[in-house]
Amino acid sequence: MPRREQVMRMSVEQPLWRALTAYRILTLFYAIGLFVSGYDEFVRPGTAIAYFAVLFVWTLATLPRVANAASCTKRFLAVDLTLALVGILLTRVADDVSRIEAGGPTLPSIWTAGAVLAFAIKGGWRWAAFASTLVAAANLVERGAPTRDTVHNVLLVTIASIAIGYVVEVARASERTLARALEIEAATRERERLARDIHDSVLQVLAMVQRRGTALGGEAAELGRLAGEQEVALRSLVSGGLAPVSRVSEDAAEGALVRLVEEPDAPDGTAEGPVDLRALLTPYAGAKVTLSEPGAPVSLAPLTARELAAAVGAALDNVARHAGADARAWILVEDEPDEVIVTVRDDGPGIQEGRLAQAEGEGRLGVALSIRGRLRGIGGKAEIISVPGQGTEVELKVPRSHEDTTGTRGKAERR
Repeated sequence: MPRREQVMRMSVEQPLWRALTAYRILTLFYAIGLFVSGYDEFVRPGTAIAYFAVLFVWTLATLPRVANAASCTKRFLAVDLTLALVGILLTRVADDVSRIEAGGPTLPSIWTAGAVLAFAIKGGWRWAAFASTLVAAANLVERGAPTRDTVHNVLLVTIASIAIGYVVEVARASERTLARALEIEAATRERERLARDIHDSVLQVLAMVQRRGTALGGEAAELGRLAGEQEVALRSLVSGGLAPVSRVSEDAAEGALVRLVEEPDAPDGTAEGPVDLRALLTPYAGAKVTLSEPGAPVSLAPLTARELAAAVGAALDNVARHAGADARAWILVEDEPDEVIVTVRDDGPGIQEGRLAQAEGEGRLGVALSIRGRLRGIGGKAEIISVPGQGTEVELKVPRSHEDTTGTRGKAERR
């Protein structure tokens, strides 16, 4: 079955970069507006005009630099912060001293906070603390002496940037944890799928060889013993295994990477329409198996229909293996508006209480994987009711989805 692997980048900080881009543009025009409104009060307006010309060109030219963490390099951050610091210090040259001492704004005004926030988003709270410390020092030099307004503004920028930096670090750690959890889930589902396929083929053949070899005796008994050992080893292998290590980007600011595996339903990778479940269940009918089905097609998504039919096959295999050669079985298909129910019932000796849990503990996962695992993988559920001496009933329920009626092909997603 063809498989296509994609890589999904998880980054909750991307909206922060977009917000920072908008913030830099808005505060640029705000700073220019403040200068224009107080133009007559500047002692050296030419110096301010030259600075704003550089700031205007720099802000617009470097918008791609603050679009994402990969583009926002350390060199860019250094130049950006330097431009903000120079603007703060130039305020004392361009503006009137009395205005400065009265609490007038610096040339870059609140644009400076954008440079500090870029440090916070890129490198976390430590980078934010470093950048905000330099901005605080430049403001104190520009004012000449600490004032209440100056201290208030400096503390506001420092606390806000450190808080944002800390949130970004926590978000990155959460992304890596989530990526790991998603890959473990994907690996578990894939392992269960492989275990079901192996149980339906290889394990049953090995078990049959063991039983026949033991019955025949001689060299065949030795072959049966070897087959039994391999069956135990294979069961241990498919019930264990390691999940792949989640991949994270080299630059932590780029977010975590999660592998997505998509398995087309058709062998050639083309789309399939809904499948009539009756056609998949008809081959199971026979002299000892009675199939009761609706007169109209029971349409399901391809993957759902195949997995449901395979679970029915696994239930019938258990009847043949454990209920005796003379046991009969009945398959009942019910097509409800919001779900499809398939019931497999036999007249065998039933299952002793606790036998399924014991078998699962011994690594015999036929019911756990081939039946319950399959139904769980397609969003359904399986209920097994058995009374010793009165047979066993396996009820399989799968909900209908939008794909069952529109013809959209089923997907097996590894999230």
